[in-house]
Amino acid sequence: GSFDCLTYGHLDLIQRARTLFDHLIVAVAENSKKKPHFSMEERRDQLVACTHEWDNVEIRALEGLTISYAQQCGAQFILRGLRAVSDFEFEFQMAIMNHELNRDIETIFLAPSPEFVFLSSSMVKEVFRLGGDISPFVPAPVLEALRAKKAEQESTQ
Repeated sequence: GSFDCLTYGHLDLIQRARTLFDHLIVAVAENSKKKPHFSMEERRDQLVACTHEWDNVEIRALEGLTISYAQQCGAQFILRGLRAVSDFEFEFQMAIMNHELNRDIETIFLAPSPEFVFLSSSMVKEVFRLGGDISPFVPAPVLEALRAKKAEQESTQ
């Protein structure tokens, strides 16, 4: 995922997924359709800070095709979160393409916990930009990073 910015919805998905698999690699990816607020390294570091207590979770940066990376890692599955019905068409097409590229790796979809269905990184960033309280939606390291980034931007203006 792009995890820009990391929310409690993402962490819930990771927490639940880590109970399904012996080892879970969370791959932080670039999304060419988005202009990220944080660099890949910053997003990776935030994930590490929020998951460091989970011994079967590993955070890595991903470049290139997800299916190729999964094969490199020896993964058997790619796990994708589906927050809303609107996510399904794109995710379904991606799953079929990945299957065509490598039939040995299956894509599994996991729905969010009900309390996180509404939560999206884009929405959280917009609420933050407009001065709203996002502390119920993001872990402390992410909130601190957002505040630091905002202060940095304001000092250069």
